[in-house]
Parts: sequence; structure tokens; C-alpha cells
Amino acid sequence: MLNEGFDPDIFTYNTLMSGLCKSGEVEEAIEVLNHMVARNCSPNTITYNTLINTMCKENRVEEAIELARALTSKGILPDVCTFNSLIQGLCLTRNYRIAIELFEEMKRKGSQPDEFTYNMLIDSLCSKGRLDEAMNLLKEMESSGCARSVVTYNTLIDGFCKNQRIEEAEEIFDEMEIQGVSRNLVTYNTLIDGLCKIKRVEEAAQLMDQMLMEGLKPDKFTYNSLLTFFCKVGDIKQAADIVQTMNSNGCEPDTVTYGTLIGGLCKAGRIEVATQLLRTIQMKGMVLAPQAYNPIIQALFKRKRNKEAMRLFREMEEKGDPPDTVSYKIVFRGLCLGGGPIGEAVDFLVEMVEKGFLPEFSSFMMLAEGLCALSMEDTLGKLVDMVMKMAKLSNDEVSMIRGFLKIRKFHDALATLGRILKRRNPQKTYW
Repeated sequence: MLNEGFDPDIFTYNTLMSGLCKSGEVEEAIEVLNHMVARNCSPNTITYNTLINTMCKENRVEEAIELARALTSKGILPDVCTFNSLIQGLCLTRNYRIAIELFEEMKRKGSQPDEFTYNMLIDSLCSKGRLDEAMNLLKEMESSGCARSVVTYNTLIDGFCKNQRIEEAEEIFDEMEIQGVSRNLVTYNTLIDGLCKIKRVEEAAQLMDQMLMEGLKPDKFTYNSLLTFFCKVGDIKQAADIVQTMNSNGCEPDTVTYGTLIGGLCKAGRIEVATQLLRTIQMKGMVLAPQAYNPIIQALFKRKRNKEAMRLFREMEEKGDPPDTVSYKIVFRGLCLGGGPIGEAVDFLVEMVEKGFLPEFSSFMMLAEGLCALSMEDTLGKLVDMVMKMAKLSNDEVSMIRGFLKIRKFHDALATLGRILKRRNPQKTYW
């Protein structure tokens, strides 16, 4: 076009920039912007918004803010789309304070926030547990005449439920009806789950009846919340009834459903029934997640049925989804506690570290004590080196621990390693 003597207009440039941005070619889009300016074709708000939006999605928020600042100096006022892109980018990169500051600047400059603006900020505040500030934004939406959708209310209900402020979540739930905002499946599921987590299961069941009256059909998330509660309290009959109800109502149980029920059966000491359920699910052709295997493997180890536990673990590797962190920690701890050959625990530790999983330190200590008791300090030294490499300890930390090992202060070496690992990543107990 340029070679034939035609000058592209603003529409042509904007179309080109939009295409480049959609394909992720930000640098090329910036070059087009510079080319526009050089050829005296003034970019407009659409030009800048296209680029700013893409930069924010590419985590180049600081550059996007600088570009937005340049708008004002060129006499182009940022609009609601400009601010929304920047606020979204800041929220996604967890720069919440700057996002709120930009929101205030947006209002000062006469750009009226819309539902998208408020929903982003409410979601960010809820995720940080700043629920009172999120509620203030809801009130601001109302006073400014900004529409509040089911998304707005669902976000708030979820935030209050996660912070165990259920009464306030219920108030927001009730307010939806007053404001004429229709509740959806997510609304009910969120509150039902919140009620189940604080053991108010009767009210959760009543809420399920209410959703049915409103023409909403419970899905697997609805049932799984109730199922999790009954499994935790050891009421296996009620848990099994939930699964039966799911099937009767045409809601196909998923791997989470079955994994939860298997965990409940194991907790109640019914390992054989749990194993039978596992086999039934496999016959349906479902690929099982570690959450279904882990409870049975753990229960078998606790009953010193180590060979069966290991067979099931290897079966998971072959037929199910890959074992997760919990799987490896359960097996390693089981081998360390099981009283079997120490070489089996050593070999498994090597295997798990090679696959990128760190051992739970309390289990590693048990193995270390066993190795020292059998005068296998050389093996212990090699294992410590593997763990330190996997955990990416600093050179100084490695030198200190190796120094203790060299002078045979094994307790000091292990205590130092334990403190470093705990400081970096506090361990959750899986036993």
C-alpha cells in the first residue's frame, strides 16, 4: 500500500494493530503505533486501548500504564475501556493497592466505572478477605446507578462463605431477591457448600429444596458438598444415599464424588468396600484421580498391608492419573513406618525425588535414623545431597549441612536441613 503511494488511514492502522494484538505480536503492534505517529496519522482511543488491553493480558502492566499516561499528554482522554484494562491487569498481577488508586483516579477524571470495573475490584477484595471494602463497593454501585448482576452477588457470597461469615452471605443471598436479581446454580452451590463446611447441613438440604422450587437442578457440585460433609462425620449411609440420589436424578457422579466416598469409607475402616467401589468405577471406564487411590493406599499402610498398598500405587501409575504429591508422601511415610526392608524406602525416596517430589521431612528423619542405626551413613549423605539439590538450597546452606555430615554430626545436619525446608515450605501432615 505504501509502495503504491497510498497513505493508510486511522481505520487501516487500527485494523492492523488489532490483528497483531490478537496474535500476540505486541512488539510489532508497537512498531505500527510508532509508524502511525511518524506519518502524522494521530492514534485515537481505539488505537491505544487495543494495545493497552493486550499489554495487560501479557503481564506488561507497567508499560501499559505508561502508554495510558501518554494519552493525556497527547490530548486523548482515557475512557472506561482504558481504565478497565489497566485495573484488570493490576488485579491479575495482584497489585490491588494500585488498582484501587487507579479506580479513584478514574472517577476523578470523570470516567464512570461500569459493572465490569466494580466486579473486578469486588472479586479482588474478596480474594484478599477485605469483605467490608467489597460491600462498600456494592453500595457505591447502587448509589451510582450501576447495574449489579448475579456475578456481583455470587462473588460476594463466595467471599463471605470462604471467610466463614455465613450469616452475611445469607443476607446477600436474600438481598438478591429484593433487588430482583435472579439466583443461579452457582449462587445456590456456593451457599450450600459454605453451610456444609460449618456443619449446618440441614439448612443446606433446605436450600437444595428451594433451588428445585425455583426450577434449578442440582449438579455434581451441589451433591459433592453434601457428600463431603457426610463422609467427614462418618455417616457413610447418608453419603451412599447422596450418590444414589445423584444417579436417580440423572447427575453422573464424577471422580471427585467417588474419591470423596472412597475416602469416607476408608475413614470408617471399610477398606474392602472402598476397594470394591474402586473396581466398580474402573469397570465403568473412568480414569481415576489420585484422590480415589490415596485413601485406600494410606489405609492399607496403616494396617501394615504394605505389599497391597504398593501394588495399588503401581496400578495408579499404570491405569489412573499420575500420582500426586500426597500419593508420594503417603507411600514414603508408609514404607518408613512399615518395618519392611530399609532398602525399599531408600529406593522409593530416590524415585520420588527423581520425579520432582520432595519427601515429608518427618518421614525422611525416620529413614535417616534407621540408616544411622544400620551404619549406612554414606547412603544417608547421598540422599541428603539429592534432597538439597531438589530443594535448591543455597551454596552456603549446602556447605553448612555437608560440614556437619563430614564431622559425623548427623543430628545437626538433619536439624539444619529440616529448619530450612520448613521455613521455605511449611509441611502438611498426610498421616
